Amino acid sequence: MNYNPLAEQLNAELSANGCSVFGMLSEQGKAIFFPSKGILGQGAEAKGSEINATIGTALEDDGSPLTLPCVQKSLNLPKNAFLYAPSYGNPDLRKAWKEQIIRKNPTLKDKEFSNPVVSCALTHAISCAAYLFLDAGDEVIIPDLYWDNYELVFENGRGAKISTFNTFKNGGFDTEALRNALASGKTSKKVVLLNFPNNPTGYTATEKEAAEIAKILTESATAGNKVVALLDDAYFGLVYEEGVTKESLFVKLVDAHENLLAVKLDGPTKEDYVWGFRVGFMSFGFKGATAAQLKALESKAAGIVRGNISNAPSISQKILLAAYQSEEYLKEKEEKYNTLKKRFNIIKEVLASHPEYKDAFEAMPCNSGYFMCVKPKGVDAEELRKVLISDYSTGTIVLSGLVRLAFSAVPAEKLPKLFDNIYSAIKKMTK
Repeated sequence: MNYNPLAEQLNAELSANGCSVFGMLSEQGKAIFFPSKGILGQGAEAKGSEINATIGTALEDDGSPLTLPCVQKSLNLPKNAFLYAPSYGNPDLRKAWKEQIIRKNPTLKDKEFSNPVVSCALTHAISCAAYLFLDAGDEVIIPDLYWDNYELVFENGRGAKISTFNTFKNGGFDTEALRNALASGKTSKKVVLLNFPNNPTGYTATEKEAAEIAKILTESATAGNKVVALLDDAYFGLVYEEGVTKESLFVKLVDAHENLLAVKLDGPTKEDYVWGFRVGFMSFGFKGATAAQLKALESKAAGIVRGNISNAPSISQKILLAAYQSEEYLKEKEEKYNTLKKRFNIIKEVLASHPEYKDAFEAMPCNSGYFMCVKPKGVDAEELRKVLISDYSTGTIVLSGLVRLAFSAVPAEKLPKLFDNIYSAIKKMTK
């Protein structure tokens, strides 16, 4: 394939000094680039000119954005929030999010990784990662309990194949199943996606399991595989039990091996309870990465954003930046975390005080996030879901034969009734 000269420059950086990242890219990942010499680049060069007839925005005669007052009055924001954000994202927000990543993962303090590139929420970040690393027919390795939107992103969107391994063994994460999944097939590119806290189960690896996962991925890279670790950190930070890893796997993988590229996919959607803002982030790191190589990955990611949606919403980015600069942010975030942790603790109490529930369903491992799952006994999960709606006015989700319960959306006082309804429905169905 003939690449654009700008793509060739990025590819050269990702091949320099024995760097193996170029070999991890999909064909489209190799071809993508940020059009720094196109409209955006020319507009940047013209910035500050007395007369600037470059970017397609509309301005008042005084140079401020031309806006509708009926729209502006709904927002307590300056007019520049109406302008386009860069395809890389608002630079101040990118800086603030990287600072937050380090604050929440203090082991990263002295480690090198890219500046985050802003996507239109985390689903878009996952899609951009798929664009970068997966060709049609490529395999992405995922635990068998996973968010069903991965199928649209990887299989329908990219023509890739999802290959699953067993999620749980003996009440914890099945690290041996991950090792076997990576060892199968020939030495090649291995794309792995790990999601902690997990959707649908609400499980995060323990500290011991996280260390073992990192060891397994590093061993695979040492064996000659080019390993791309996609880390879906959508629910990051919402951990409710001791002994569970509180830092992202990104911390352990970002400098683990030259053949292991860690890709952190995160955002404020679930962490900061702004589901409709549609802002996410992509960060990259690998052992021995130079500043130029990390910048090349940023440019490829920004090129995908540019060619797909142009840029993420500027207004959302402005609001988030203001929140992160607020003195109240950390305190308010702690309060919301405690709301969810209280519900988690109530669930533990309910299950402990009703041993009879074990006759009707098995509670799957859960220690974090928004969700938990139960495995019904003696009844079909989909039929149970329908009975819960029709006879008990209780809505649930069925995924992979499990019933997913979003305790994040259930008032604390109704949690005991939720489990009683499930128990009663199963008993009624098995009479």
